[in-house]
Amino acid sequence: MIDTHSHIYLADFYSDRDEVIARAKQAGVSHIILPNIDSSSTQAVLSLASSEPDFFHPAMGLHPTSVKADFEQELAHVEQQLRQHNFCAIGEIGMDLYWDKSFLEEQKIAFKQQLSWAIEYKLPVIIHVRDAFQETLTIIRQYNCPELRGIFHSFSGSLNIANEIIALGGFKLGINGVVTFNNAKLPQTLAKIPLENIVLETDAPFLTPAPFRGKRNEPAYLSHITNKLAEIYFCSQEKIIKKTTENSQEIFKTITFA
Repeated sequence: MIDTHSHIYLADFYSDRDEVIARAKQAGVSHIILPNIDSSSTQAVLSLASSEPDFFHPAMGLHPTSVKADFEQELAHVEQQLRQHNFCAIGEIGMDLYWDKSFLEEQKIAFKQQLSWAIEYKLPVIIHVRDAFQETLTIIRQYNCPELRGIFHSFSGSLNIANEIIALGGFKLGINGVVTFNNAKLPQTLAKIPLENIVLETDAPFLTPAPFRGKRNEPAYLSHITNKLAEIYFCSQEKIIKKTTENSQEIFKTITFA
């Protein structure tokens, strides 16, 4: 299994990270993508990635909720890191109008700049979207770039939005613990979306799948997501794992998911 989105470099895992990693491997997780948040998290991302470079793969970006008055300094930091290190993706980037709309224009500028870097460096993007799907899609369409590819992280939108994303070409839907929630509409949506369009993720320590809701999430819990997906697609977990790994390979071309 490929965890295409995990933040296990955060302080939530300081006390038992080694055990968390061991449980992930035992559960069948073979690779973990580590999306950055902002300049405060960069060193933790790079440190964890360097500890086991065949297992952890760092991504570099500025999270939309970290786009504040100092966003230009934060973007300069991202650019500096892209020049100094090798990353598997630009992320976590995007737009979030759920918590705060006061930096809408700054979020647009930051998103556009990071999409441009993705094209320049030939890297995929890991996109965070909350209450901003149309704004996000409008910006991506403006680029009209067939090479632009990536993941819409933590997808939980409607079938119409899913089809709009798929129509862009080159983008997958990141599916995490939300698909296991009792009140989630996502299972009904996914039932109408071909398996070739999704990848696995946890977003650890957030969005913990059932039956562990309310507790800290971790990569080992991917198996609960694949189990739910096997129910939705009426197939084996093995097929879910095989296909989502192939889908991940389409996005992260610099990584070999053996």
